[in-house]
Amino acid sequence: MFLKYFRISVACVIAHAAKPLARCFLLVLALLPAAAFAEASALTLEEATQLAVDRAPLLAARSAGVAAAEQDAARAGALPDPMLVFGIENLPITGADSFDFSADEMTMKRIGVRQDIPARAKREARSNFAVRKIDEARALSESAKLDVRRVAALAWIDVWAAQTELAALEALRAQAASAAELAAARVAGGVEPVADALATEVAVLEVDNRIESVRARCAVAQAGLSRWLGDASVQTTAEAPQFNLLRVPEARLVANVDRLSPLLPASAQVATAAANIELARAEKRIDWSVGASYGQRQGGRSDMLSIEFGISLPFFPDDRQDRAVSAREADHVAAVATREDLRREAIASIRADIARWDGLKRQVALHEDKMLPLARDRSATALASYRAGGDVQSWLNAQRDELDVHLSHAQHIGELGRAWAGLAYLLPLEERS
Repeated sequence: MFLKYFRISVACVIAHAAKPLARCFLLVLALLPAAAFAEASALTLEEATQLAVDRAPLLAARSAGVAAAEQDAARAGALPDPMLVFGIENLPITGADSFDFSADEMTMKRIGVRQDIPARAKREARSNFAVRKIDEARALSESAKLDVRRVAALAWIDVWAAQTELAALEALRAQAASAAELAAARVAGGVEPVADALATEVAVLEVDNRIESVRARCAVAQAGLSRWLGDASVQTTAEAPQFNLLRVPEARLVANVDRLSPLLPASAQVATAAANIELARAEKRIDWSVGASYGQRQGGRSDMLSIEFGISLPFFPDDRQDRAVSAREADHVAAVATREDLRREAIASIRADIARWDGLKRQVALHEDKMLPLARDRSATALASYRAGGDVQSWLNAQRDELDVHLSHAQHIGELGRAWAGLAYLLPLEERS
C-alpha cells in the first residue's frame, strides 16, 4: 500500500510540474522503490557454476600462466643476442715501452661484434618444448575450470540440501505447535494433565533445536558458496535438477577419461617430457659462432680487420649429453606411469561413484515412495486421534519417528546430489551432451 500510494503521489506531482528537469528527477524517484524492493530471483545450479567460473581468481591466474607460456614460446627458437666485444691487444706492460700505445706495431684498440649460432636442431627443439609448455599451461587452466565448476556445484547443493531440510522441519514444527496449543487448551479445561502439555512443549523445542542446527549449517553452506561466487550473501537456491538421472553415462565417462580434470595436465606433462628428450638429444649438435672486429693502431700504422669463427667441441658425450638424455627419458617414463596410475584411479573412482549414486538413488526413492508417506500418515492419524481425545503419547512417538525419517531423507538427498554433481561435472561442457 505504501509503494502504491508513493507512486500515485509522485505521478500527481509530475503531472503538475512545470520544468522538464523536475519531471525527470521525480520519475527516477518513482522508479527507485520498485527496484529497491524487487524480489531477487533464485539462483539455479547452472547459474552458480557459471558465476564461479567467471569470477574465480584461480582461473585468472591460470590464464596469466597461459599468456606467460605463449610469450616464452615466441622467443624460444630465436638466436641469442649478438655480443659487443672491445679491448686492447698486444699492449706492452714491461720495459721502456710499457703502456705506450705507439711503441709496438702489433698494439691496437679493437672493437667488434660476435654472434653465437646454436644448431638448428637445438632451436627447433626449444621451440617445440615451449609449445608443449603452452599446452601444459592450457591443460592446467582447463583442469582448474573443471574443478571450480564441480566444487561450486557441490557448494550449491549443500545450500539447497540445507534449505530443503529446513523447509521440512518448519512444516513439522507447525504440526507440533498445533498439538501444543491443543494440549494447553485441554489443560486449561481440566481434561488433560499438565505432564502431557509439557511433553508437547518438549516436542516443539526438539524441533526448534533441529531447526537451529540446520540454520547454522545453511549459513555455513552459504558462506562456502560465496567463496566461489564472490558475493557477501547468497541468494535462495532454485529447484534442483533431477538427481536420479545422470547427465553423462558411465560408458562415455570411461571412454573420455583422459578429458577428466586430473588427466588433462598429466597428458600434457607426458608430451612435455617427450619434447624435453628431443631437447636433450639436440645438445649433441654442434654450435657455431661468428665474429668481426676492427683494430686501430697508433703511429700511422694500418688498421686491422679480424674475422673469426667458432665451433663447439662435445668431446665427452658419454659423461654429459648422454646422461642428460637418459635423465629426460627417465622423466618421460615417470610421466607416462603417473598418467596411467591417474587413469586407473579415475576409472575406479567413476565406477565407485556411480555405484554410490545408484545406491543413494534407491534409498531416496524408498524414503519418498514409502517411508515418508507412512510416517506422515501415522503422525496425522495420531494427531487426529489426539484431537478426538486419544492418548498424546501415540502422537509424540509418531511425531518423533517422522522427524527422524525426514532428517534421514534430507541427509540422503544431500548425499545423492553431491554424488550426482561429482559425476555430472567431470567432463567439459562440450563433451557432456
